[in-house]
Amino acid sequence: MAKIRITKEFSFEMAHALRNYDGPCRNIHGHSYKLFVTVIGSPISDDENAKNGMLMDFGQLKKIVNKNIVDVYDHAVVVYKNDDRLSEMQKVFENIIAADYQPTCENMVSDFAAVVNKELPEGLTVFSIRLYETATSYAEWYAMDNE
Repeated sequence: MAKIRITKEFSFEMAHALRNYDGPCRNIHGHSYKLFVTVIGSPISDDENAKNGMLMDFGQLKKIVNKNIVDVYDHAVVVYKNDDRLSEMQKVFENIIAADYQPTCENMVSDFAAVVNKELPEGLTVFSIRLYETATSYAEWYAMDNE
């Protein structure tokens, strides 16, 4: 059976601060993120299945990504858990995420790929994740680069 890829686009607003960074991004600042999630697999081949011919319903992919990424990160402030400013930020802001990693675009795509992969139906995997931090800057994660 042929391998097919489907992609769904998402957007969310998020702020972050980079610990020990040597530029202005060490300060809290926000971005309008655009996220592209691409899933690969073989389409369902069962005339009795309502999803015949699909990898998965786009609505199902939307639910997975919204629940695990968009709803979590939208309008949050994300800070590395080892940032010594974290406790002060938690006193001021309501929606603080203490990440296990420096919250760069590069680290977030890797984390998002792992999160989505855990939720996909059997036989499907994340092919790639592309996360735009600005209109002209993005990071990508590809499964083939991480095997």
